[in-house]
Amino acid sequence: MWYLYGLTILAGLANAIQPGQNATLSKSLGLPITAALLTLLVSTSALLVGGLAVGKLEIPSGQQWAQVPWWAWLGGFLSILLILAQLYASPAIGAASFLGIIVTVGVVASIVLDHYGWVGFAVHPASVWRMLGAVLMIAGVALVALF
Repeated sequence: MWYLYGLTILAGLANAIQPGQNATLSKSLGLPITAALLTLLVSTSALLVGGLAVGKLEIPSGQQWAQVPWWAWLGGFLSILLILAQLYASPAIGAASFLGIIVTVGVVASIVLDHYGWVGFAVHPASVWRMLGAVLMIAGVALVALF
């Protein structure tokens, strides 16, 4: 299981670095929407090549397609929202504020998702300690954004 923590740490680093890369691509091209599309094309290409290389790329059966809840298809739209925020907001508010807000809002929203078991998550009650942690994160990101 240690490798999952390592993967998560790498994803956190990517989450801090990617907005600057995507915003630079957008600024260099002068075409934000084209830059967003290119970002998604690079991601898709990397997944395609990687999936083929490790033999894990398969076409789902009709039964598998039918079992997918309607809301599970909307993740791609959320990816677009994140990329657009990287292109427009991150250069204006800075890396620390941008990532602090993204992570803090993510934690607060995750506490709600866990508490109710929404969008496929197991139920994990919103304890006082979890809520206190969220409040501390909100205070921390406020300090980062203000100073």
